[in-house]
Amino acid sequence: MSQNILTIMVVGAGQMGSGIAQVAAHAGFQVLLHDMKEEFVNRGYGAIENNLARQVEKGKLTSDEKEAILSRINTSTELENGREADLVIEAIVENMEAKEQLFSQLDQICPSHTILASNTSSLPITEIAAVTKRPEQVIGMHFMNPVPVMKLVEIIRGLQTSDAVYECVEDLTKKMGKVPVSCNDFPGFISNRVLMPMINEAIYCVYEGIATKEAVDDIMKLGMNHPMGPITLADFIGLDTCLYIMEVLHEGFGDSKYRPCPLLRQYVKAGWLGKKSGRGFYVYE
Repeated sequence: MSQNILTIMVVGAGQMGSGIAQVAAHAGFQVLLHDMKEEFVNRGYGAIENNLARQVEKGKLTSDEKEAILSRINTSTELENGREADLVIEAIVENMEAKEQLFSQLDQICPSHTILASNTSSLPITEIAAVTKRPEQVIGMHFMNPVPVMKLVEIIRGLQTSDAVYECVEDLTKKMGKVPVSCNDFPGFISNRVLMPMINEAIYCVYEGIATKEAVDDIMKLGMNHPMGPITLADFIGLDTCLYIMEVLHEGFGDSKYRPCPLLRQYVKAGWLGKKSGRGFYVYE
């Protein structure tokens, strides 16, 4: 089935979407980078240009290779362009209603062979697939940030995802130079089911006055060989995103071990969302 995949549409031109588009174009696929507004698409395309220019400076790419990659990326603000896609990868806001609405529209627009994938980090693929008439062709492709650098793609099979679609996406992931790792469709999958409670527990250590945020980060960096401490990592991910995923886990499993730390809630309510807002647990200039 993978031999049919020539054109990939990426819906959402933010940090994740533009990263996915860059990696797909680099692997030789025709890419449609789509967003609702021209300015969003242009910003995403500009980020890809900057990334590739840096690789040319470092001697990792030639100028000709850079131009060839960019020539494979077309921009889109009309969802109807999904008619040309063999695979759509959705990388929009982490919100179930928004994703369901999009997948329902894509299901009507895209040809019958098109595979619909979601880059969700925690929402159930089975539920997203249920709004389409092709649930066997819906799958999760959870890329890691920053996409061009990180090797992992967590591939999530919904309840109805077919073996052929899974194999096709696994094959495609390898063509993109990534390492596919399979997991089943349960809240948080594997990456966030393990990572987020660790981050939440680290925040509890600060909340309960056991140690400073710096001490918690140092212990995990120096003692557990993590490249970044969990509290710094939370700031980079976005505290609102961390809270949202903890809520998905808490609701999905109904287990109190996933309850979000009150300090995490308080920071999010204060608008201290981490690096993106200039302040989280740490202050960013």
